[in-house]
Amino acid sequence: MGPSLAHRVRTEAHAVWLAIRDPRTPLAARIVGVLVAAYALSPIDLIPDFVPVLGLVDDAILIPLGIWLFEKLIPAEQFAEHRIEAEKASGRPVSWGGIAIILAIWALLAWLVWSWLVTRYD
Repeated sequence: MGPSLAHRVRTEAHAVWLAIRDPRTPLAARIVGVLVAAYALSPIDLIPDFVPVLGLVDDAILIPLGIWLFEKLIPAEQFAEHRIEAEKASGRPVSWGGIAIILAIWALLAWLVWSWLVTRYD
């Protein structure tokens, strides 16, 4: 049995993250890549996963669509290098510190937006 869809999406998103840090990647691809990687690696979804059907549709459609677009913006052999590196890294343990940092950043952004909205509409 091959890798699950979730594993493939995580690996592809990681490959995108590696590629946007590569100096050979054009600016347009970097912009698309940052958006794709941020969305894919973020614990917060556009549509929460607990919403029946729609919660998983965004991950199953938006992320692969973004990865497809990103792939069209860089040379195939360059992305293949990053895919190999991402696949090797997928066997490593999860970084709980990294997850905590991402959650803290999202919480800070949510608080800033909330504060701005409260002061603006009071």
